Amino acid sequence: MSTPPWTGPDWDDPVLTALAEQLREAHKLVAPLPQATRRRLIRHLLTITDLAKRDPELAARRLDSFLADFHGNRKAL
Repeated sequence: MSTPPWTGPDWDDPVLTALAEQLREAHKLVAPLPQATRRRLIRHLLTITDLAKRDPELAARRLDSFLADFHGNRKAL
């Protein structure tokens, strides 16, 4: 008897789900950048990810700020 494939957690937290999706999109935005810039920005995203474990609402605000800065400064990158 085989076990069914994993389809995700048994719980649904809309705040955490939205935050995870935004973090995934942020990583996709950062991925094509030059290596030095990408490393610096990924460190910021990892810090936000770590914060999400303790305070998802604050992490969401920080991610919103990160994305606003990213889009505002994209030409400078």
